[in-house]
Amino acid sequence: MSWPVLTSFAGYQRGWVRGDIVAGLTVWAVLIPESLAYATIAGLPPVVGLYAAVPALALYALFGSSRHLVVAPMSATAALSAGAVATVAAGGSDDYIALSAGLALAVGALALGAGFLKLGFLASFISGPVLKGFIIGLALTIMIGQLPKLFGVEKGGGNFFEQLWHLVTHLGDTSGITLAVGLASLVVLVVLKRWMPLVPGSLVVVGLGVLAVYVFDLAEHGVAVVGEIESGLPSLGIPDMTGNQFLELLGLAVGVMLVGFAEGLAASKEYAAKSGYHIDSDRELIGLGAANLGSGLCSGMVVNGSLSKTAVNGGAGAKSQLSTLTVSALTVVTLLFLTGLFEKLPEPTLAAVVIIAVIELIDLASLRRLYRVQTGRLARIYRYASRADFVAALAAMFGVLLFETLPGLIIGIFVSLVLLLARTSRPHVTQLRRLPGEGDNWVDARGRPELAGPDGVVVVRVEASLCFANADYVQDQIRALVDGTTTLVVVDGRTSPAIDVSAVDMLVQLKADLARQGVDLVLAQEVGQVRDVLRRASDHGEPAIFPTVDEVIRDHGEPTMHETDQADR
Repeated sequence: MSWPVLTSFAGYQRGWVRGDIVAGLTVWAVLIPESLAYATIAGLPPVVGLYAAVPALALYALFGSSRHLVVAPMSATAALSAGAVATVAAGGSDDYIALSAGLALAVGALALGAGFLKLGFLASFISGPVLKGFIIGLALTIMIGQLPKLFGVEKGGGNFFEQLWHLVTHLGDTSGITLAVGLASLVVLVVLKRWMPLVPGSLVVVGLGVLAVYVFDLAEHGVAVVGEIESGLPSLGIPDMTGNQFLELLGLAVGVMLVGFAEGLAASKEYAAKSGYHIDSDRELIGLGAANLGSGLCSGMVVNGSLSKTAVNGGAGAKSQLSTLTVSALTVVTLLFLTGLFEKLPEPTLAAVVIIAVIELIDLASLRRLYRVQTGRLARIYRYASRADFVAALAAMFGVLLFETLPGLIIGIFVSLVLLLARTSRPHVTQLRRLPGEGDNWVDARGRPELAGPDGVVVVRVEASLCFANADYVQDQIRALVDGTTTLVVVDGRTSPAIDVSAVDMLVQLKADLARQGVDLVLAQEVGQVRDVLRRASDHGEPAIFPTVDEVIRDHGEPTMHETDQADR
């Protein structure tokens, strides 16, 4: 792995400066209120979100491979952080704040180590549907946590459904003026997003909320405000925690790191594809690791790549990470001179910012699409596993809603792997019939019942690689197709790209068993690596191999060694 830094500046042109600066100003207007909000999701003082953003933006710009990705506090990892740290320390305590920074260090250490070891492929262990279901569940959980602030009622504890029930049963305690402020904030955000998308709605609504507190003295009328935000730069150094606490956080950090990496990688790849450059997944891990280490050492919180802010960055004309370096510098200015402006920010307004930020993540259309990806044929073949992606997405979503964030992610991954194994262990084994006309055209007999097969010949296709997990099932399915008139079984290998030793042994045994019934077993149109494994894994007795099914049938009988060798070659 090469180690250049600031790779997003390769081929930089002077004419890009203005666009990058403008994009930085635009992202800053969105990042400040959202970082304050995401810190509250993590159970931390709002200013911690700004502490985290400054080093994260600068260090990712130094080590990452994307020209557009914005790395900062995000809702998903903020919620994961809250769930993880709550198992170690009580919310609101000094230990909780210190361990939240410690979790950022743990995530940074894991990501950096994974990058050094070139483990960028780890993101593939979280399938797209699982991540989609997880994010939907997480967005719903975040929203239900913010709604009490919108209504001015006490927040309940427990999982999503317990919090929802608590809210419903306490609606009688709603503060009318708090709800009015919250709904007005939501309306302004929706209107600006719908009809004035280039206006930084989050910053506008925050400014209007602060102005309303001063003009109408809302704090004296029962509207909760953010309160004191400490100005100045954060303290630097390792958080106050023990070695055992860090080791405990290290285990919890694995899931946080995987989710943060997967989300950031998806955003960076999307914009790299639009702009025509390459993303190095291992360098992305290093950039994520450096950003989290910097955040942890600056009293911050877990950070990761943001799809929404990256979209703002790209849409505003960014060409390089100069835009995010601009955001980092502006955030320092905010910490030094502007925090007082946000102390009178109404909590229902902050809740509205969070709700609008996460509501787009509730992508029910994607769930409907996953549900539609099923046909009668798939249902007949795979049964309960025919909607594997939809089931895995639901498992992740309800896992989050019922059992919190990390268990929900693990449940989703586990269910997706179980369904994958189910489909692998019971592949579709179908009998084929030949289409009339020229060419070696054999199709599924179930779809063309009018076609007749050659007398005494059974042609089958296994729609999967042959391996230990499905060897017995495939053998049973082939045996079931053999009757008293069968003299030849041909396995069409075009849809079986790989084979392992267990499956080789199965084929050898099946050939011997069928031979005792006067039935020959041969292979046709195999993939090269299947032929190679058959040669090396079997001492004798493996099925002969022919180039095509038609050639097998023409030469029906005992192929000579010369014919078999020619077919192998």
